[in-house]
Amino acid sequence: MKSTHQLKKLTVATLATVASLQFAQPTHAADAINTAPQADNANTSQAAEIDALKKEVQELAQKINTLQAQSSVAAPSATEQALDQKVKILEREREIDKDDAVAVAKTQPKISLSANGFSFSSADTNFVLNLHGLIQLDSRQFFSNSKLAAGNDTFLLRRARPIFTGTVFHDFDFNFTPDFGGTTTQIQDAFLNYRYNSAIQVQAGKFKSPVGLEQLQSDNFVSFNERSIANDLIPNRDVGVELHGDLFNSTLSYAAGIFNGVSDYNSTTSNQDTDNNKSFAGRLFAQPWKNTSTDALRGLGFGVGGSYGFDTKGIAGLTPGYKTDGQQTFFSYTPTTILADGTHWRVSPQAYYYYGPFNFLGEYVISDQNILNNSTGIKYGIQNTSWETSIGWVLTGEDASYNGVNPRSPFSLSNGQWGAWQVVARYANVDVDNAVFDHGLASVGNSASGADAWSIGLNWYLNKNIKVATSFSRTTFSGGKSGTVTAQPENVLFTRIQLAF
Repeated sequence: MKSTHQLKKLTVATLATVASLQFAQPTHAADAINTAPQADNANTSQAAEIDALKKEVQELAQKINTLQAQSSVAAPSATEQALDQKVKILEREREIDKDDAVAVAKTQPKISLSANGFSFSSADTNFVLNLHGLIQLDSRQFFSNSKLAAGNDTFLLRRARPIFTGTVFHDFDFNFTPDFGGTTTQIQDAFLNYRYNSAIQVQAGKFKSPVGLEQLQSDNFVSFNERSIANDLIPNRDVGVELHGDLFNSTLSYAAGIFNGVSDYNSTTSNQDTDNNKSFAGRLFAQPWKNTSTDALRGLGFGVGGSYGFDTKGIAGLTPGYKTDGQQTFFSYTPTTILADGTHWRVSPQAYYYYGPFNFLGEYVISDQNILNNSTGIKYGIQNTSWETSIGWVLTGEDASYNGVNPRSPFSLSNGQWGAWQVVARYANVDVDNAVFDHGLASVGNSASGADAWSIGLNWYLNKNIKVATSFSRTTFSGGKSGTVTAQPENVLFTRIQLAF
């Protein structure tokens, strides 16, 4: 619009200039007749004015041409205007579609599959279902010079567990883990956990008692096929309620609970309380330098676990037997006549240390229990002890941890990658109180008064999910020289193929 207006003004100005030139020439001619003496000067002046006016007219004409060109460019055609409008409409519709897609995505369930398993969750993650799994196919091969020696060479499905975990209404976590391995199907874990925050959580159901360090380590992360004989004196899973959490930016963890109070690690009971008494268990574990930049101290953790209970004249509070690495019973109390009667407490100082490819784990256990000889009516205080220490080194340089090894280069023949390799070694001891044999609470001939076990092994982590392990264990016994298991040392070779996700 501005260009058109300027064009009109210039056109009028040009017409006025041309008209003035037409009137100027006759006027100057009339003046020449009346003023002859000044003719030369006047002619010269008129010629100059005419040249100047012509020049001005030419400049105005150029400006008119320029404005006309600009006017034709600045004023798009009706077709161009319509196309431009359509483009703007399409761009806006696209923006609306994107907004709608984002809004719909926020309301859709989420499904994921990774090396950590399957996960299904609501859009707001208030409801989550995770499916994990653990399969362990083992072999045991026993070596002995005696034909009477116990221990059968065998392949076995050690564990076969679908693991269902998840969350409901944001604050409630659950775990349900059946196990189809072994000779019987059983429920390993079944609990509900209320998570107010990381420092305050309440858990109820069946789960591991918070006492032993190696016992609390997940089954797919232990260094050997079986946990050490030191765990014979530590309770395994039990039914109860526990308060637990992490404090001070996860540098201190605590757990305190009340349980039915089943017997030690190798218990085969159904976790039912038959004497109406309960057991208390708890644990404190510190990692003071967990969040620091000091690499040499970050992997150090130490603490203490323990339990306290009371039994009333029953076999439910007694261990059904202490087992070797090869899962053979080398000690048990005399059945039917020997009963648990009175207090039973445990204490277990413990520590681990991880630094780069190196790892160390150690713990000591005291199990103190009142036992009744029902045939004589005499009660005895028995104190059994155990301890273990294990070390390892990741040959391929990856970091060792309480939660296993994650290979830097997963196994792939085509890429020339071989996963991670780790060597491990362990020594463990169980010492049975001499009073047990002095007072006839166990058979001197069939049960050992002590056991020492050393083991070495090689673990191959093909990737995060698959592990192949082999190890050798030798256990020697004190006493029990006429027993099938204890008459000679136990030498056993283990192998394992494991899938965990």
